[in-house]
Amino acid sequence: MTGQLSPQQRETWDCIRAEASREAEHEPLLASFLHATILNHDNFSSALAFHLCNLLSSTTSLALSLREVIDEAYAMDPTIVDAAFYDVAAIRDRDSACGECGTPFLYYKGYHALQSYRIAHWLWTQERRELALFLQSSISNSFAVDIHPAAKIGYGLMLDHATGIVIGETSVIGNNVSIMQSVTLGGTGKDTGDRHPKIADGVLIGAGSKILGNITIGEGAQVCAGSVVLKDVPPHSSVAGVPATVVGKPNEDMPSLSMNQQLS
Repeated sequence: MTGQLSPQQRETWDCIRAEASREAEHEPLLASFLHATILNHDNFSSALAFHLCNLLSSTTSLALSLREVIDEAYAMDPTIVDAAFYDVAAIRDRDSACGECGTPFLYYKGYHALQSYRIAHWLWTQERRELALFLQSSISNSFAVDIHPAAKIGYGLMLDHATGIVIGETSVIGNNVSIMQSVTLGGTGKDTGDRHPKIADGVLIGAGSKILGNITIGEGAQVCAGSVVLKDVPPHSSVAGVPATVVGKPNEDMPSLSMNQQLS
């Protein structure tokens, strides 16, 4: 890590610290938690590593050992931390229930699952695959989100509520995508090889949707809640139904940013 933050990253970290300081004074019962998790740390990556390893630790996976792995990943690949900043901003900007920077960092399991996946993915790329799979299992047990460590995921994601999200091994997700709870990016059977969906930038995937097979969801598309998608979806179109068909188009070019699930 260079330790150098962009102005936007510095603003986000300062915001998280200011909110934690205010809340520690306002709610004394949380003071020790907020100091241990945020205020005692000099930088964002240290705080995030501490928080994740405590959320994921168990009798078979001690927090100290996990911390060493996370610190190594951040040092070897600083873009993991960059993505974590983008993901905080994505939730703050898109989630109407979240008006602060520190809320997703501290309390949103979709954010925690995604940042933990990024460590597992780094392990996978380093050929440390058994440890990556162990971490995948820990993430699933801790957060009820199952992301294969080989999946490729961009930045600026929001996993809203997150419970029940499943992302398969050969899935590819672009940047600035929003995914609601109980979404599956899965295969269609026992086929091996490249068998999972490819999600382009700016896509909004509604709650309970199942996107199956090596298909492409085009840029700025919208998958309506409860849909089962078995074919490619054109860019900037909306699909719905079982099986899903094109029923219109989103109200915006990038529906993931506005979270507007209405059709035009």
